Amino acid sequence: MKRHRNATATGTDSATQTTSAAAAYNLFDLLSDEIVFAILDFLAASSPLDTKSFSMVCRSFYLVESRHRRILRPLRHDHLPRILSRYPNVARLDLSLCPRITDASLALVSRTSSADSLRSIDLSRSRFFSYSGLLSLVLNCRNLVEIDLSNATQLRDAAASAVAEAKNLEKLWLGRCKLITDMGVGCIAVGCKKLKLISFKWCLGVTDLGVELIAVKCKELRSLDLSYLPVTNECLPAILKLQYLEDLVLEGCFGIDDDGLAALQHGCKSLKMLDMSSCQNITHVGLSSLISGAGRLEQLTLAYGSSVTLALANSLKMLPSLQSIKLDGCFVTSSGLKAIGSLCISLKELSLSKCVGVTDDGLSSLVIKQRDLKKLDITCCRKITDVSIAHITSTCTNLASLRMESCTLVPREAFVLIGQRCHFLEELDLTDNEIDDEGLKSISRCAKLSSLKLGICLNISDDGLSHIGAYCSKLTELDLYRSAGITDPGILAIASGCPDIEMINMSYCQDITDSSLICLSKCSKLKTFESRGCPLITSLGLAAIAVGCRQLNKLDIKKCHNISDAGMLPLSHFSQNLRQITLSYTSVTDVGLLSLASISCLQSITVLHLKGLTASGLAAALLACGGLIKVKLHASFKPLLPQLLFEHLEARGCVFEWRDKEFQAELDPQCWKLQLEDVAQ
Repeated sequence: MKRHRNATATGTDSATQTTSAAAAYNLFDLLSDEIVFAILDFLAASSPLDTKSFSMVCRSFYLVESRHRRILRPLRHDHLPRILSRYPNVARLDLSLCPRITDASLALVSRTSSADSLRSIDLSRSRFFSYSGLLSLVLNCRNLVEIDLSNATQLRDAAASAVAEAKNLEKLWLGRCKLITDMGVGCIAVGCKKLKLISFKWCLGVTDLGVELIAVKCKELRSLDLSYLPVTNECLPAILKLQYLEDLVLEGCFGIDDDGLAALQHGCKSLKMLDMSSCQNITHVGLSSLISGAGRLEQLTLAYGSSVTLALANSLKMLPSLQSIKLDGCFVTSSGLKAIGSLCISLKELSLSKCVGVTDDGLSSLVIKQRDLKKLDITCCRKITDVSIAHITSTCTNLASLRMESCTLVPREAFVLIGQRCHFLEELDLTDNEIDDEGLKSISRCAKLSSLKLGICLNISDDGLSHIGAYCSKLTELDLYRSAGITDPGILAIASGCPDIEMINMSYCQDITDSSLICLSKCSKLKTFESRGCPLITSLGLAAIAVGCRQLNKLDIKKCHNISDAGMLPLSHFSQNLRQITLSYTSVTDVGLLSLASISCLQSITVLHLKGLTASGLAAALLACGGLIKVKLHASFKPLLPQLLFEHLEARGCVFEWRDKEFQAELDPQCWKLQLEDVAQ
């Protein structure tokens, strides 16, 4: 506990001395570190910028914030020396935004004062490091319990042997480490016996032998991901002997079939989550064998697998604890859905996204007993009508999430039932549906709504959206993509009634003007703004967004032809948190693009069909933007830029994507939707 200096006062001078003493020290010195840290936790939860502001008040606050921070997520590797020196108590270091992490970078991490406190490091998007860097890291950071090496496609077995030196490791992600083989996995199995989670997703060099070694040596495993591995039935007995295994992912394991599962009727007693998506060689016969002993199973994913028939549904009767079923992309029968409804009456989550065969008869019979259902996904179930919606809304009144994109046979009257009966909705996806203003008026009764998607809803207008703005004050995400009936008054209603909005997509709402952007500039928490294809928006509106929305990190103004360099200058000055920007088909020139280089956070930029852009201007901008990790350009620039430029940027970790698209004129929303329907059919 920090104590202030004692001051004694007698007689008539006591008040004067008390005032002088109060001025002599910071009142925060009266508070313990625990109390100040609690204040900082509160600030961090509301906005990271608030924590930064706190640290800039005075030297005392700066030092307190330095001792408090436990999580770091730097944007650039060259910031590491400074921030690691400032924050000595970091427990989690997330380097996923730094594409260039070398052995020297990892050696630096291992030498800092935070080496002893570091428990988790994320290198899932980083490259350029090798065996020696990892070895230095794990030898000096002895308390590491989590390492994420996903997408480190350059790593080989030597790197795996370095990871094996992390004796306290509990969680390891190796997704897409395609060069690591059973030999490297064997080293990890021997060295990291405390492992509780390991992911081998897309590790194509790992076979049955590697999986068996992990299962035999790491007996405390709780979670195992074998997605898309070339494994066969041989590894299953070892896996199912794991006493504490709770999560097992076998997605895309084509070498596993019913014969391999037939002998496993007494395994998996601890299993709570099983994912067998895209396992084309497993039917209800093998599934029955696998889950016969898994009485504690709570989540089951069978997406893009066998048909959902009565036989498959009957195998689920052995799972009394089942709460979540995901059948996305499967062919389903009405008898199968009816059986699931009868046998699994405690479901909290059901996903039938893109399932062929879902009809009113089957879906209605399924949901009629699901009174505890919290999440329902019926995306692209194109045969259901208002009959299904009536049954869903009358039975599943506690729904928190409903996704029903492209349920095009549901008439507009049915959407009124959602608002009348499902008052606890927090997420609602109605993309590409027939909902109208009456439906929106009804849905506005869902006061807890935080995410609403109304893309390609051609029957809604400002009148309906005004009800959402008036009564859904907790809304943080709104998608109006190609909903052409929305204009400025509708956006004004949202900006006025939903001050916490963080994401809004008004792309191709062609009547939107700068007035909407000026209104939205008062929403200080806005992070993602998409307005592509809004020809009436100008640099004036964009400037308002830049000034008012300082947390903006993603901006898409493609095909906003009236946005020019005048809009880039305010962005470069005020939008210092901007990470991703799409400028294609605007009127930005070399000057505007170069001004964006002052945004140190900028990592991704898309530049196609800018008439005022030259090769020399583009080269200068690319060199000046020191944090770029992804650049999308028109192929015509490739022969015009020097090869040394590409080599320099790629050495910094930047990846180039080339497009050869011709200039495209925009279609009206109704014509565009008809083309989309033709593709779907």
